[in-house]
Amino acid sequence: MTREHDVRQIRFNAFDMNCVAHQSSGLWRHPSDQSQRYTELSYWTELARLLERGTFDGIFIADVLGTYDVYGGSNEAAIRNGAQVPVSDPLLLVSAMALVTEHLGFGITAGTAYEHPYPFARRMSTLDHLTNGRVGWNVVTGYLPSAARNMGHDDQREHDDRYDHADEYLEVLYKLWEGSWEDDAVLRDRETGVFADPSKVHEIGHRGTHFTVPGIHISEPSPQRTPVIYQAGASPRGVAFAAENAEAIFVAAPTKGVLRSTVSRIRDALEAAGRDRYAARIYTLVTIITDETPERARAKYDDLLSYASEEGALVFMSGWMGVDLSKYDLDEPVGNVESNAIRSVIANYEESARNGEVFTVRDIARGGAIGGLGPTIVGSATEVADELQEWVEYTDVDGFNLAYAITPGTFEDIVEFVIPELRRRGAYPTEYAPGTLRNKLHGQGDRLPDEHRGARYRLAGVRER
Repeated sequence: MTREHDVRQIRFNAFDMNCVAHQSSGLWRHPSDQSQRYTELSYWTELARLLERGTFDGIFIADVLGTYDVYGGSNEAAIRNGAQVPVSDPLLLVSAMALVTEHLGFGITAGTAYEHPYPFARRMSTLDHLTNGRVGWNVVTGYLPSAARNMGHDDQREHDDRYDHADEYLEVLYKLWEGSWEDDAVLRDRETGVFADPSKVHEIGHRGTHFTVPGIHISEPSPQRTPVIYQAGASPRGVAFAAENAEAIFVAAPTKGVLRSTVSRIRDALEAAGRDRYAARIYTLVTIITDETPERARAKYDDLLSYASEEGALVFMSGWMGVDLSKYDLDEPVGNVESNAIRSVIANYEESARNGEVFTVRDIARGGAIGGLGPTIVGSATEVADELQEWVEYTDVDGFNLAYAITPGTFEDIVEFVIPELRRRGAYPTEYAPGTLRNKLHGQGDRLPDEHRGARYRLAGVRER
């Protein structure tokens, strides 16, 4: 049934990657899919315009620096299926997409494990300037062993150690972004010839366990100073990290029950960190297949599924879970698997199993063939809108990180069918809030709020605005 009395606004974010097979392996073969154009700038600018037309909060671009080589003990299956390989840099897409849009936000994935924070701080400040404050950073600590090997390490750090390292990485960045330049340091005074006042530009003098950064931030303050901080780890250590740092959090849950528990844990952790329970927007991973009627939507899903690669799905799942699923019989229960990769993936399956469901390897392959770790909602605009509102009501999630089956077709269908229905119910925004990405998400200004961890590194000469 519809819920026209429900006025809670549902938020959408587009989930993509600079490759041909992001979450739904094999769908690049579909005749309507255009993901093979991922190396063309026009592909991304067209997508950005579409998403802004749909008032999406932003486009969240994932990234990896290694191949998925857990399945079968090699990367052959990943390469064969185009499973996030080949993959190009996400940061280089942003300037072009920003040029053709006015409001759309850009969440860029970059890891803390393989790049020094000093040059990274400059790149993000540059993007924040060029987008007029519409950039966010998805903080990842790394999970693919192949990426670690390519950077000269035997394996990833242990799960919790990666977050300890990331804590200091963020400390360096906060000092650079918030604690180096005062707001009025840049004078641009033509009469005196003084571009910037040296007395208002400060060295950060950082000496820590992992990094030594004595000097100033090499970039002048950008509209947000610190980009919006995104985070996607739902393990206990990941939640603790998010509670201190994140302003938008991406999760994946197979059921409403699992999601409700995850959202509650995150909101409790935000409060424990001295922040408001709703200081971070929480988006859950979903793939939507829709059309004019229920019958056409289900026919579309069946057609898409006929192109999906179960092997590709198992390649992804093996990488996400850190276990070689090729060693399992397809009908064998997954069971309790210890992993040094994404702990939250294992936890989701374990919690579902406690609810009476038994997951087999075959279920993982079929379930993940379209949409990866998140559920797939199939139906007419009315059915999809009903389902989305039920998820929001039951779980207290803020919105949805929308993966695609085919691109841009999946997003086009959402803009054409689902968004008008949600707007009719008063459950989806009709326009953007003004200002930067941070203000569009939270409505509390362009800069980090005082209770955020990063604000403690703010200079006396830096104003919250």
